[in-house]
Amino acid sequence: MEQITPRFAFGPRNYRLMFVGLAVLAAGFITMMLDSADYGEGFLGITLGPLLLAVGFGIEFWAIMARSGNAPVAQDAATLNAVPSRAVPPVSAPTPAPVTAPTYKR
Repeated sequence: MEQITPRFAFGPRNYRLMFVGLAVLAAGFITMMLDSADYGEGFLGITLGPLLLAVGFGIEFWAIMARSGNAPVAQDAATLNAVPSRAVPPVSAPTPAPVTAPTYKR
């Protein structure tokens, strides 16, 4: 039996981006809390804080979707057998029956 080495879903780059995104999100929430206007209706609570949150969520999305450079692709028996090693010719679609005009009786 082969020795199976565990691997993580994300690489170091992904985790660094996630931590940066979390820091930007925290900065956005803290910025919204620091607004001294009534009900947070000042520049910090309405403009700057939500912009930081949007940027933070964008960074988090990028961190999840970015392919890490050193994450190996799974090479086990299931994936090797599922993916054909040679090119498969395309399957031609069946030809449709000719379209005829419907007949109506009066």
